[in-house]
Amino acid sequence: MKQQLLFMKELTMDLHGKVALVTGASSGIGYETARRLAEQGADVVIGYGQQAKPAQELVDSIKLMGRRALAVQADLGDADQVTKLADTALAEMGRVDILISNAGRGQQMKLEQLTQEEWDTTMNINVRPSFLLSQRLVPGMRDRGWGRIIFVSSVAAFTGGIVGPHYATSKAALLGLTHSLASTLAQHGITVNAVAPALIEQTGMLPGAPAELIQRIPVGRLGTPADVAEIILSLVDNSYITNQTLLIDGGMYPH
Repeated sequence: MKQQLLFMKELTMDLHGKVALVTGASSGIGYETARRLAEQGADVVIGYGQQAKPAQELVDSIKLMGRRALAVQADLGDADQVTKLADTALAEMGRVDILISNAGRGQQMKLEQLTQEEWDTTMNINVRPSFLLSQRLVPGMRDRGWGRIIFVSSVAAFTGGIVGPHYATSKAALLGLTHSLASTLAQHGITVNAVAPALIEQTGMLPGAPAELIQRIPVGRLGTPADVAEIILSLVDNSYITNQTLLIDGGMYPH
């Protein structure tokens, strides 16, 4: 796939009146992305799994900005709870214009260690919610003629990574979903893209000691949730970029 070069610029978008749903928003990339969407004027639904306290603290901070915010707990491995998350967001906020499907699971296992249960759990958490949430939220975006969908994949989708075949496969599946949705929704004013981070601190996904990992990264540091959030916000801002996957990896993997 030919990568789209994205030049960063100061964001000037006004998201007042827009509603964003961000999964995995109680920490890391999701937390930072939700906060920045609110700074740009969006009301935000904070999807979280176990970390109720930071999710509520984020809601409180967003409300102090004068935005609406809501924290909704959901086990994304349960299809019914995923659907309920979308329905709650629509019922409480009236609409969802921006979907950031960020939550994921990455238990490191080699092929010979991998169980069918772990394979299925990884697929159910890393892939199925993106499909179910899109299916539920796209009709409203289509009716309004505007929408943004961004899936958080991984460089493992391109390289295989080191977490294991279950993780790499799940993250690659998101790219197929991106291509399918983008090609059919562009005519309705809905863009669909993916981001593929690598070695991002504060995410619980670092496969080793930071000092050792830094040696692999050309820019000489780990990535931050802010690095990823900036790209996600730029994709929300841009109406011409769709069907793309942007690697955020400090120069590790030319693409």
